[in-house]
Amino acid sequence: MILFPCGKINLGLAIHSRRPDGYHTIESVFYPLPFYDVLEITPLEDEGFGFEQSGLEISGAPSDNLVVKAAMAFEEATQLSGALLHLHKTLPHGAGLGGGSSDAAFTLMGLNACFGNPLSPEQLRLIAAQLGSDCAFFLLNQAAYLLGTGPEITPFEFSLKGWHIAVVHPGFGVSTQDAYAGCIPAAPQYDLKSVVLQGPEHWKGQLANDFEQSVFKLHPQLAAIKATLYEAGAVYASMSGSGSAVFGIFKEATVLDHLFPGMYCKVGELA
Repeated sequence: MILFPCGKINLGLAIHSRRPDGYHTIESVFYPLPFYDVLEITPLEDEGFGFEQSGLEISGAPSDNLVVKAAMAFEEATQLSGALLHLHKTLPHGAGLGGGSSDAAFTLMGLNACFGNPLSPEQLRLIAAQLGSDCAFFLLNQAAYLLGTGPEITPFEFSLKGWHIAVVHPGFGVSTQDAYAGCIPAAPQYDLKSVVLQGPEHWKGQLANDFEQSVFKLHPQLAAIKATLYEAGAVYASMSGSGSAVFGIFKEATVLDHLFPGMYCKVGELA
């Protein structure tokens, strides 16, 4: 079985408050990207799980990889195992694109299918919530709205089909702790869902990512990338999540590689 875990972007991201459990209540619309990792699941006669990884390097031990953690969580929940998992990584790590969470969610869905669907959608959601705050979104894998933390995400009827996107990653990550440290939680001054439904041509100056106020101070290069995307014709540009990837929405396909030499720069059409 070959699966294609996709990335995501945040259309607006408001940090409402800090919860007693230490997490923050956020509000955002998530949207899937047309850029993917590749996950191959090969059944084995022996019990247990093997793991291989190629493509972009990921720091840390294999046991720290979310694919491995998802497989272990699946085995704990079902007592089923016996597969080789090969992850080919193309989505940059620590970019705010949810690549690791996507890999984990697709691992859960793939193993569940390989072993005859022993887990219900609700059981998958509960396991995904333990692996990462964004994992629940990738089980839906469609436009979705969040007010709370990751597991509270729900489908959102909205489409960017026909629009084009560019995603630029500068080659370094942003610490989520540092990103939160400079933010002051507050209720947004606009209705996020209503603004999103107006469409990309109306987002500039209205739809904001609260992390930008702290992250751009730490990494002015990201603000420069956003400005360059606007100069190149984007109708809307923003940082995704807590960074460090920045994306631009365009009416038509565009070539941008020459503007971001040495950086990850992917363009594609949204679905």
